[in-house]
Amino acid sequence: MTATGSETAAAAGSCRARAVLDRIGDKWSIYVVDRLGNGPRRFSELHRGIDGITARMLTVTLRGLERDGIVTRTLHAAVPPRVDYELTALGETLLETIGQLVAWADTHIAEIEAAQADYDARSCPPPCAEEQVS
Repeated sequence: MTATGSETAAAAGSCRARAVLDRIGDKWSIYVVDRLGNGPRRFSELHRGIDGITARMLTVTLRGLERDGIVTRTLHAAVPPRVDYELTALGETLLETIGQLVAWADTHIAEIEAAQADYDARSCPPPCAEEQVS
């Protein structure tokens, strides 16, 4: 059985959409877009404002977001050189969606943690429970 032209086009579109969702759904990208929602930021401000991200991962994330047209990078001719990152108009369209996702996580974190503890208690065999005490 072979795919029709429309099925092939739909599959190609799905793959392209998946690539975009992989980028903006990445945990670091969500934080970067959220932080840039308050206006332009320097690399060091972003790095300090995103707990747990390494400088290398922030660089990779910013480059990917810039490539996708979500973030702009502006180099200012100063000594030392200054670079600012800012959301593009396209990037700003993500703010409401990301804000809703972050708000949902904040609202439901206690329920999620309780569900995790319940799952772990049911799934962990007795020797595992003893190891946690040590």
